[in-house]
Amino acid sequence: MKYIQGQNRNQTCLFPLSLDDAIDPENEVRLIDLFVYSLKLDEFGFKVAFVENGRPAYHPADLLKLYMYGYLNKVRSSRDLEKECKRNIEVMWLLNSLKPDHNTISNFRRDNPKAIKKVFRETVRIAKHFNLIGGTLLAGDSTKFRAQNSKKNNFNQKKIDRHIEYIEKKLNEYNQFLSESDGDNKKQAEQEIEKHNKRKAEYKKIEKQLKETGQAQVSTSDPDSRQMIIRNNITEVAYNVQTTVDAKNNIPIDYKVTNHNDSKAMGNMLQRAKSILHTNDFTALYDKGYHTGSEFDMAERLGVDVMVAIPGKPLSSQAPDPAYNVENFIYNEKDNTYTCSQGHTLTTNGTWHKSASGSIFQQYKTARCKGCPVREKCTKAKKNGKIVQRRQHAANIEANRQRIENDPATYKKRQAIVEHPYGTIKRQWGFSYIMTKKYLHRASADVGFMMTAYNLRRLINMVGLKQFKGYLEMGLSLLFRILSLKDLNRGFLKCSYFIIRIPGSILQTVVNRLYLSQILNLCGGF
Repeated sequence: MKYIQGQNRNQTCLFPLSLDDAIDPENEVRLIDLFVYSLKLDEFGFKVAFVENGRPAYHPADLLKLYMYGYLNKVRSSRDLEKECKRNIEVMWLLNSLKPDHNTISNFRRDNPKAIKKVFRETVRIAKHFNLIGGTLLAGDSTKFRAQNSKKNNFNQKKIDRHIEYIEKKLNEYNQFLSESDGDNKKQAEQEIEKHNKRKAEYKKIEKQLKETGQAQVSTSDPDSRQMIIRNNITEVAYNVQTTVDAKNNIPIDYKVTNHNDSKAMGNMLQRAKSILHTNDFTALYDKGYHTGSEFDMAERLGVDVMVAIPGKPLSSQAPDPAYNVENFIYNEKDNTYTCSQGHTLTTNGTWHKSASGSIFQQYKTARCKGCPVREKCTKAKKNGKIVQRRQHAANIEANRQRIENDPATYKKRQAIVEHPYGTIKRQWGFSYIMTKKYLHRASADVGFMMTAYNLRRLINMVGLKQFKGYLEMGLSLLFRILSLKDLNRGFLKCSYFIIRIPGSILQTVVNRLYLSQILNLCGGF
């Protein structure tokens, strides 16, 4: 039977194939090379100047290209990227056959979270250039990425008390055993006592840390990570990543890695979005986790319209008959009073109260409750009658409710907008956890590469590889002209050409074109 036959591995070639010939002209690895060369790495904060003494360092452009290739191809581990440098022909071409070790690769990501954020900002700028960002409708949300910290290495006071109680119980048992035994059994019991005392000392140390810092919990492997609810009652030790996504093409324009929930996040993300878009003329959509009065107040001060899902009212706050719920009462803003369904006026003494959750409110009530014929339908309270609580930012909350009721179709777009990046990054690419260990700023670098890779993928898919490359090449061509070529003499121009013309570089075509045009100018044309 006939089969397709491969080439002999030991066969030599008369005309050897170069690395550049092995890479297809339309391969996206060429675009990665162009993209990184188009960045002003020193202005972004990457360290490009090194001392002359000692072993030379790797240029940040090479390591950045390696990471961009890795994240676009679902490879994040520094050890896996090290392997790719030795076996992947595309990476060999991209790095000019450099082979950095995993420590060098890992340290680059660890040390440059702010610079990586600026690379992400550059993808947003390019998306704006191609008119892919509308800037009129945004959606915000958060997603949890598991940290490099197990649940058993996360502690709160309740968990510490439970462990110490168990240890105390075991110590009492061993002490009782010691008083009744001798010989080898006694020695084994003493060893167990010593082991439990060490564990007790560790828990006491963590307890001291909790009290000194005032934190609700402590993680021992990744100190900045926190145990959070992922969905329903399922919890994980994780980081909470806030994102702002533009509605036009589902492109993220901002991200922020945090270790707290969503209730106080909206105002800050809106402020950042306003700075990025250079306008406040947009509408932002959020889910009910962001429904906080103080955040509505900040949105109003920023001049931004927000539409936040209205959380359901708990049963404890509802009247026995829904017709007598507070939302059916009429608020008189001028007199600062409520009028109930029976026409009675509820007043306040003006005192502001603070709940355990931190919300500030006033209480409204009336003496007419005691003799009201529908009291049993209106309130479950048997002594004081119905008490209405009005929060400090109730006017902002009411304005949000009216916006949603007036335009429900717009709010329904929220999930389709903001979940698109999460679906791609977490489900399609498998990036459901933070790769880096210890501290929030390192986690931010990992998330920064995820978001940058996502935006690049969107740009490639929507603009097209050829047009995207053409844009980057045009920018590089302009950069070369601005730098020095117009003022160089013929001899120095030739020298510069051969210095810049690194074998296998994507800049070679650009430099060839520039070199020819400058020679023609210097020689007066043909």
